[in-house]
Parts: sequence; C-alpha cells; structure tokens
Amino acid sequence: MLSQFMVLFGFFALVLVSVYWINRAVLLFDRLISDGQTAWVVIEFTALSLPNVIRLVLPAAAFAATIATINRLNQDSEFVVMRALGISPSRLAVPAMFLGLIVALMMTALVHHLVPVSRARLADRETEVANDLAAQFLVEGALQTPVEGLTMYIRAISDRGELEDVFISDTRSTANSVTYTAERAFVVGSDTGPKLILMNGMSEMLRHSDQRLSVVRFSTFTFDLASRIAPNAYRKLKPDDLTTLELLDLETASQKLPPERLPLIVPRIHERIAATLLAPAAILMGVGIMMLGGFTRFGLWRQIVLATFIMVLLNVAQNAFGRVVQGNLGLWGLHYLPPLALTAVGLGALWMASAPRRRPRAKPISEGAAG
Repeated sequence: MLSQFMVLFGFFALVLVSVYWINRAVLLFDRLISDGQTAWVVIEFTALSLPNVIRLVLPAAAFAATIATINRLNQDSEFVVMRALGISPSRLAVPAMFLGLIVALMMTALVHHLVPVSRARLADRETEVANDLAAQFLVEGALQTPVEGLTMYIRAISDRGELEDVFISDTRSTANSVTYTAERAFVVGSDTGPKLILMNGMSEMLRHSDQRLSVVRFSTFTFDLASRIAPNAYRKLKPDDLTTLELLDLETASQKLPPERLPLIVPRIHERIAATLLAPAAILMGVGIMMLGGFTRFGLWRQIVLATFIMVLLNVAQNAFGRVVQGNLGLWGLHYLPPLALTAVGLGALWMASAPRRRPRAKPISEGAAG
C-alpha cells in the first residue's frame, strides 16, 4: 500500500508543481524580458521560486494521493479482502501515516531551510535586476522616464560604457526644478546602490516661489540613481528570508533584521512548525473519511467530496488565521488550529469506522410457522 501511495503522490506532486511553476515562469518571462533581461535571468528566477511552489503543493498532493489510492483499492475489492481477514481500519491507515511522515520530513527541510534561503536569494536578485539601470533606463538616443517627474536622455554609450552628452530633468519637487547636463558620465556601484558620475557639466535649479534660476558648473558631480530611480530597491530583511536556525539565534536575528520586525520571529517559527504538521494531518483526515465508506464498484464519491470539502474549508480557515495573527502577534497559537482540527476529524472518523456495527436481530420463527 505504501508503494501505491508513493507512486500517486509523485504523480500528483509532479502535475501540481508543473502547473504552478509554468504559471509563475510565464509571468516572470513577460516581466523580465520586457525589462531587457536575458533568458538566463528568467530561468534563474523560476528556479529560485521552485522550493516555495513545492511547499505549497506537497500537502495537496499527499491528500489527493491518499484518497485516490484508497478509492482504487476499494473498487478493486482489495479492501474488502483485508477487512474480511480481520485487519482493522486503524491498521490499514498505517501505510498512509508513513506517507505522512515522509511528506512531513520533506516539508521540514523546505519550510525551515530551503524556502527561506531561496526567497532571500530571489529577493537579492530582484534587487539587483531593479538596479540594473543600464538595461532598463540608460538607453542611448531616447528620452526615458523611469519615475514620474524624472526625465533622462543619453546621446550615445561608448564601447567602454561611458555615457556621452547626458541630460537629466528632475521636476518631482514642488519647491524647485533641477536640470543637469554633462559631457560625459559613467555608472559606478556602491553599498547604497548605483550612482551616476557626471563629468564637465552644469546644474540649473529653478526656484518656483520667485522664478529665480541658479546655475552651477562642475567638473565632477555625483547623481544618486538608487535614491531617485529605485528608492525601494534596497529592501530590509524579513523573517521569511532567514532560516529557522537563524531565527532561533536571537543575536544573529537581531543583527540581520530591523528592530520593528523582531516581534515577527516567534509567530513565523510557529507558522513553519504548523506547516510541517499540515500534510500528515490532511492524510489522516483523508484516510479516516474514506474508511467510513463500504464496498462499491462506483467509488467512494460521497467520502471523496466530504474529505475535499473539509480540506478546502480548513485551508480557507488557515489563511484567515494567518491574517488574524498578522494583526495580533500574540495569537500565534491559531496557526495550529487547522492541523489539529484535521487530526481530530481523522481520528474520529477512524474510531467510527473501527466501531463494531450491530447487525439487526433475526426475527424468531413462530411455533406455527415452524410446524
């Protein structure tokens, strides 16, 4: 039975991951290619999103494999034979619980390490792409408006990467407007983002209050691209970007996270632990509900519909509890309610399936009928 569970689990996981991943890849391809990025960047981004996709899919794949396997065994009369041999529903649920243990171990590796590492790397690469201004905005021979109120023009870009005849107009401030012109410029990196070094140019500032124009000539001027074009590109780390071991190390977490996000550590750890319990709980619920059905060639469709409805309902509740915890961090215990509820439903259904069913007493044969 365990081998049949694993075969269908692999099938459903592959199908669901493919659907989710292809959908993600199409969205990334459209956005990144339009920004001038290469196909390799698209492949890298989709690969980094794969661990999180697998995390979302595994509980559903395990649940689907459980009910599909039990339904097929019931249709093939194998369950009838095993029940006739005296094997209890609780004993029949053991292989499914081994599947739940395997999926729980996979989820543990994903939610506690692989997903945070991939999310942190993906966020870093998104920041790098957002600041890859040469591919997005520094285009020769065309007016570019990276943000409202900021216009840039570059006549030509040399083979060495130098920008020739640069024009920048910044009208975002309500107090004044500034125009920069330079013969040459080049982009340099820094810890706070890319900067544009203007050479041999002029700055003209028009004050709106009295229409006074101030002109300053310079040989070298630094124009901060990061603060003007991508002010939000340099993000602050979130608890989702750190592994569970890093979150448990308060000294490391306090160094990497901003102070306002430190209270999120405890709810995030409990959320991850609850996520590892969801798959075995869903499997137990599916097994218990399916065991309530009797033998039929048409399949246990009523049990399948009931189990699926309960699973969907608990997923909706899980999302709702997550929003509640975000509003009140002290209610982190709500993360455990969905897996505990699924476990309770599964154990209750197994108890009902294992309970001896009373057969109706045969009517006594009357003496007249016997004669």
